[in-house]
Amino acid sequence: MTRIGFAYNQKPESDPATDAVDADDEPPSTRRDESSRNFNSVPSSRFAANGGGTGLVAPPRAAPTAPVADAYAEWDSAETIDAVANALSAYGTVIRLEATADFPERLRASGVDIVFNIAEGLHGQNREAHVPAICEFFGLPYSGSDPLTLSLCLHKARAKQMLAASGVSTAGFVLVETEKELAALAAEDERRTLRYPYFLKPVQEGSSKGITEQNFVRDGSELLTRGRELLRHYRQPVIVEEYLPGAEFTCGVLGNGPSARVLPPVAIRFDTLPAGALPVYGFEAKWVWDTRDHPLEIFECPARIPEDLRAAIEAVTLRAYHALGCRDWSRIDVRLDAAGAPNIIEINPLPGILPDPAENSCLPKAARAAGLSYDELIQACLVHAAERQGVPLQRRSAP
Repeated sequence: MTRIGFAYNQKPESDPATDAVDADDEPPSTRRDESSRNFNSVPSSRFAANGGGTGLVAPPRAAPTAPVADAYAEWDSAETIDAVANALSAYGTVIRLEATADFPERLRASGVDIVFNIAEGLHGQNREAHVPAICEFFGLPYSGSDPLTLSLCLHKARAKQMLAASGVSTAGFVLVETEKELAALAAEDERRTLRYPYFLKPVQEGSSKGITEQNFVRDGSELLTRGRELLRHYRQPVIVEEYLPGAEFTCGVLGNGPSARVLPPVAIRFDTLPAGALPVYGFEAKWVWDTRDHPLEIFECPARIPEDLRAAIEAVTLRAYHALGCRDWSRIDVRLDAAGAPNIIEINPLPGILPDPAENSCLPKAARAAGLSYDELIQACLVHAAERQGVPLQRRSAP
């Protein structure tokens, strides 16, 4: 019987660092208790019409809206870890290998045939690549993308450079590493390469860390104010992108090479946000407005869109998947520009996989729309990884 190593990072069950944010790279369940939310960080902004291209003005300049401590936001809950282990057990003996400091020694001694990896890591700009790199060092097959792809996708600017070089549509951007560079960008005249409004993001964060309505900026003054806040708080470069005003979708992908397929697209329903809110699926939508008493029914899957648009979204999704070297599975975010053309926003080769259908988890939701159960989704990733590397798998007989 195949020995399947299962690499993950589990959230501390009780830790002050998780009080403000508690998600597996997805918004919190509308069933979570109220203590896991942060209601005081951001007031619901109200936007008024103006003469600009978006029809929106910037939100009031409130204080920066980031969790007090969000170090474990991308790690997985015990519920998710148990559900994944149960799904994997259909193909062999599952050996849990939490990615803690002694992971290399335990992995080497485990005698596993393949590693199923969902470990997000904690420290450093290559944190998501640590487990795959260790597997490669020991010559062990593993699921998912390789260290290079994981590091590239975590760095939003590097990923966009690769997309642009491959001819994949993505919003224009500038990477700002210092306050001096920020000031120079804010002072540019009409010769600037980007057009306002801009949207700002910390360049290497997930789970919407640092992505709020405050990041929508219309001019150099707002760019300078918010850019400084992000540079100082997150201590990393900030990516400045042209704001894309169109509809947004997220697409799951399963498989490799020519057989890779896009699952039914998930549409982000911005009409469920508070009246006048900026149509962005960021911190407020995930952590402030989506409450147990007033849940946001923000996802529509499959998206009700014309067939030609669906085909265009699927085409750009697959081009991005292959351009970045993704393997086995990923979740890719797409947004339409002013002309209605799909552009890649981000690529997540370690997608969130919350097991409960009541929770807002896009990849499992898309899989269900494609006729796959949660167990079948997890197993599909394992099977794709095993086939790619020549690892024999045999499904256990049903009891």
